Amino acid sequence: MKIWIDADACPKIIKELIFKTSFRLKISVTLVANSNMTVPLSSLISLVVVKKNPDEADHYILNNFSNGDLVVTADIPLAAALVAKGVVVLNPRGNVYTEDNVGDILANRNLLQELRDGGLIQGGPAPLNQNDKVKFANALDRELTKLLRLNPSCKTATQPTKEQLV
Repeated sequence: MKIWIDADACPKIIKELIFKTSFRLKISVTLVANSNMTVPLSSLISLVVVKKNPDEADHYILNNFSNGDLVVTADIPLAAALVAKGVVVLNPRGNVYTEDNVGDILANRNLLQELRDGGLIQGGPAPLNQNDKVKFANALDRELTKLLRLNPSCKTATQPTKEQLV
């Protein structure tokens, strides 16, 4: 099991929360970005820097994930592609993308992009707040617990105890 982070647009506070979870549960994390960034020095954390081409990080994640991995991304087209392949995907606000919701979310995103391109609306999502951080932490713990229960032989350094998952 591995946690992948589409790291260029992922807020620092969310990355730090994922690092803490990684250390607690001994789960590997790979950040994929098109620029260098500071990550903790740990055998559990790695950074892959890809070319600065559009969607290069997305392509890297799509070509390198494994079954049982979890991906954190705010990129809805990437989330849709991953969900179609059976991957658990969270956004930094703690929303879980599923087969039931990702199509509607992608259609809404595309509509809003058209409206922005046409000058009919401006701006994007509100800044991340404390409620978003709490929602993300809860969703991350919940989804990792499910993955660990479904895949008891997953490749964590040590199998977490029930107390570590709570």
